[in-house]
Amino acid sequence: MTSIDLAIIGSGSGNSIPDERFGSWRIAIFESGVYGGTCLNVGCIPTKMFVYAADVAEDIRESARYGLHASMDRVDWPSIVERVFGRIDPISSGGKRYRAEDCPNIDLHTSPVRFAGRAEDGAYRLTTGAGDEVLAKRVVIAAGARPVVPDAVVKSAAPFHTNEDIMRLPELPERLIVLGGGYIAAEFAHVFSALGSRVTVATRGEALLRRQDHDVSQRFTEIAKGKWDVRLGAEVASVEHVAGETTLFFSDGTRASGDALLVATGRRPNGDRLNLASVGIELDDAGRVVVDQHGRTAAEDVWALGDVSSPHQLKHVANHEARVVQANLLRGWESSELEAFDHRFVPAAVFTHPQIAAVGFTEQEARDQGLDIAVKTQNFGDVAYGWAMEDTTGFCKLVAERGTGRLLGAHVLGPQASTLLQPLVQALSFGLDVRSMARGQYWIHPALTEVVENALLGLDV
Repeated sequence: MTSIDLAIIGSGSGNSIPDERFGSWRIAIFESGVYGGTCLNVGCIPTKMFVYAADVAEDIRESARYGLHASMDRVDWPSIVERVFGRIDPISSGGKRYRAEDCPNIDLHTSPVRFAGRAEDGAYRLTTGAGDEVLAKRVVIAAGARPVVPDAVVKSAAPFHTNEDIMRLPELPERLIVLGGGYIAAEFAHVFSALGSRVTVATRGEALLRRQDHDVSQRFTEIAKGKWDVRLGAEVASVEHVAGETTLFFSDGTRASGDALLVATGRRPNGDRLNLASVGIELDDAGRVVVDQHGRTAAEDVWALGDVSSPHQLKHVANHEARVVQANLLRGWESSELEAFDHRFVPAAVFTHPQIAAVGFTEQEARDQGLDIAVKTQNFGDVAYGWAMEDTTGFCKLVAERGTGRLLGAHVLGPQASTLLQPLVQALSFGLDVRSMARGQYWIHPALTEVVENALLGLDV
């Protein structure tokens, strides 16, 4: 049995914690999956590389509106896959090799790990699937999350894919069914549709991206219906797979068939796999590890961060939380100077087509708070660059508090939405009122950022 100073469960954002300040600590990192975590291997980074290729394909397809009559000869799917993972895989393997071979104070374990209570001296007993036992003075739980698969799909024994393997398909499916209506579904539907698959999107909800502002969700759903076979209110009753074809039967009597099925119905935190009850750590109703504002769990010297504990399953949030936990580990559990998570203004983007980005309250959330609000929606096509782009669907919607001019929320749908949102995140984070933001700086003309400027000026605060 090995005794260590720190155990880190997960190699995503948790992997960034050990630096030169931990050089005298004996550390173990536990990772039973692909090294580097979700974002690097099966999430943010590879998906955006596919999205970029899909965006180029869409631009070619839509080029006639600019007097450019272009066509796409063919889609070389294997080359697209190789472009992505020819870059991603070496980063993952290199990170693993660095920790295993070049960090003498770090041991790497590659089988599943669980808590097994505490030793007499209070150290945490960890056991692995390979039979290793480790006693750790401190533990960081950064174990991430995994795809949720509906019972009807599991019971059917029909083949299906999730974000964890859909990007490595050997060939582009002619027909793809996407089960789900959230951001993963929206991004992959865009990728496969733009590259040539006929896509069906089926969701239980009455709109796609329901967690977005109502106007964004409704506009995106309308756009999606023009590109994909969108099935709303679709509850899966059963699934069949016959002769290479997968068919979903819905409770309303309709059905959808395809050559491949992508399940994108949400993600579940991995805390339930760690036997946390053996050390007195609780999960909330959503399965997240319960932590305080400093990242501390109910068990002394056990910390948690990222998707396993955060309601924001976002890499930039996990990275922020890792920095906080890293600092707090060095300060000590009982320190009066612990750093705290800052989750006040968390932005997020959906890299579908058109792109979507948001931060802060939706209009309805602000009204539910009882706030006196002003709302302004500015169309992309009403500013010079949006007009040049022939954009007819994009908009920037802002929500602000009357009287104070305080920005409460920002929602952008359209080209470069994630980039356009960033100055609005800055305004929220640093308390800049909408009038000061609009008139306290130059806005480049005729840049697309004028859609933000005009939305700010249009707020009746």
